[in-house]
Amino acid sequence: MPITVPKPSRLRQTLLRTFAAVALAMIANACTHLAAVDSNALWKIVDQRCVPSQQATGTPGQCTLVDLDKRYVILKDIVGRSQHLLIPTDRVTGIESPFVLAPNAQNYWDDAWASRLYVEESVKRTLPDNQLGLEINSQYRRSQNQLHIHIDCMHGNVSDALARHAKDTPGEWHWDTLDGQRYRIMRVTSLAQANNPFRIVARDDRDSEAMAMQTILVTGAGPSAQKDGWLVVNSALDVDNGSGTAEGLLDHACRVADGG
Repeated sequence: MPITVPKPSRLRQTLLRTFAAVALAMIANACTHLAAVDSNALWKIVDQRCVPSQQATGTPGQCTLVDLDKRYVILKDIVGRSQHLLIPTDRVTGIESPFVLAPNAQNYWDDAWASRLYVEESVKRTLPDNQLGLEINSQYRRSQNQLHIHIDCMHGNVSDALARHAKDTPGEWHWDTLDGQRYRIMRVTSLAQANNPFRIVARDDRDSEAMAMQTILVTGAGPSAQKDGWLVVNSALDVDNGSGTAEGLLDHACRVADGG
């Protein structure tokens, strides 16, 4: 059977296409690697792309939303179908920063809770408030040195476990085990002022070193947070069988949206 040899022009085109595909793959891998090793990657997206785009064109660029007045952006995370991040437009390293406890600090938890609508838009359905959660990692369990609050769905079994705290007396801590680790849980009737989760946790962890070890998760105490309140879920690296991250209580596959 005769062998067909591509004409020079076709061969050149084939080589060019192959080279382009390889180059694109290398660029994609390089970007992924950069995001993995660059602890300032989120800050660069906010400060160098999203905010300048909003200021120059009135559009958020790579972000979903840029709120210049409240000084935060919402960014769709590359991980998961529905996960979004709230990120300040000010340089704030994380949970340990005194900035989050300043008298005039923006209440990022209120803003993040209002932004749960972007999770619902991603899964194309409305979810009960106790199936949605906000979470921040400790300094020692995060990859990025710019404060960011994860906004996503809760694992269904975690929501079921937290239901036993739906009627807790507001303002009181109760210890529980979730996903094999120890957390303390407080029901609150708002996320504002003294009930700001940063301020609640800081009452017992007064310096930045203690706050650096904390993780906080917030979810609805029931289907309607306005009616049922919220649960502030807290653990730390210095707690017996505790954790510096509550992100595992969130489900980035958002199976609850599919009835799972």
